[in-house]
Amino acid sequence: MNPQAKMIFTLSLALGTTITISSNHWIMAWAGLEINTLAILPMISKSHHPRAIEAATKYFLTQATASALVLFSSMTNAWQTGQWDITQLTHPMSCLILTLAIAMKLGLVPFHFWFPEVLQGSPLMTGLLLSTMMKLPPIALLLMTSHSLNSTLLTYMAVLSAALGGWMGLNQTQIRKILAFSSISHLGWMAIIITYNPKLTLLNFYLYVLMTTAVFLTLNSIKVLKLSVLMTTWTKIPSLSAMLLLTLLSLAGLPPLTGFLPKWLIIQELTKQDMTIAAIMISLLSLLSLFFYLRLAYCATITLPPHTTNHMKQWHTNKPTNTLTAILTVTSTMLLPISPLLSSIV
Repeated sequence: MNPQAKMIFTLSLALGTTITISSNHWIMAWAGLEINTLAILPMISKSHHPRAIEAATKYFLTQATASALVLFSSMTNAWQTGQWDITQLTHPMSCLILTLAIAMKLGLVPFHFWFPEVLQGSPLMTGLLLSTMMKLPPIALLLMTSHSLNSTLLTYMAVLSAALGGWMGLNQTQIRKILAFSSISHLGWMAIIITYNPKLTLLNFYLYVLMTTAVFLTLNSIKVLKLSVLMTTWTKIPSLSAMLLLTLLSLAGLPPLTGFLPKWLIIQELTKQDMTIAAIMISLLSLLSLFFYLRLAYCATITLPPHTTNHMKQWHTNKPTNTLTAILTVTSTMLLPISPLLSSIV
């Protein structure tokens, strides 16, 4: 892609995100969402491969439908109450439509089918943007309207997202699809708590972005897209493969690592809200996603499992690892000791 065009699209992404998260008027928020969608489409389809064009088309249709629903819900609320302020969304039908629209934009169940296909057809760095930066504006809208959303609907969608995100990722061999289902599962943890403690949702999102960025940058460094190739790349950068193991386990939420912190705080908050059954269900369903995280970690570092296809070993590379990758990898595994500070902020 032309560097000037790439810079324009990147600045448009930043502009659209900033407009949406800083606006009080629904029309401005909708305009920011549309700028975001139009800016990311060329980055998805820049390889001109049929799968990339298909991914861009699916993304455009889904996001356009969701943006139309956002506009429809805000117009319905303005028609009934005379208010265009985002925080004044009070009409029940408008709240319901907005919840469905944001769920479609994020990829929550039952509107999750587009996200794995789009991520599979995108380059790794564009997939990183889709998994992190493109989810910030919808989550910001959810945070601003969290006081008026239907908590029961969000709880059902969250539990289903944790279930399907783990279950559908079990038999995948494409790493980008695995990370897509991982994102759907993590969105379930964010959605279940947003009406009770919005700041905790924001903390969960920040830590998820931290860990996912570390994983994507590591995969981009070793140039891996499939499990069968991941099995043979441990000779490329052995230290980075070892850190990938810890980052994946942190993303899974195992206790000594950073990823355990948001799950711990969310379970604690759900228990305070007398939602013990929901906390137990979403905790048990997260074991499904733990399975494919462990499989990724196993393929990345430990041994080569028996297989019939002969894979050539990769040469050890002398290319230096990106400094940002090293920093993000360390922080995504070692932030648990400062959990009292983070929980006090929440």
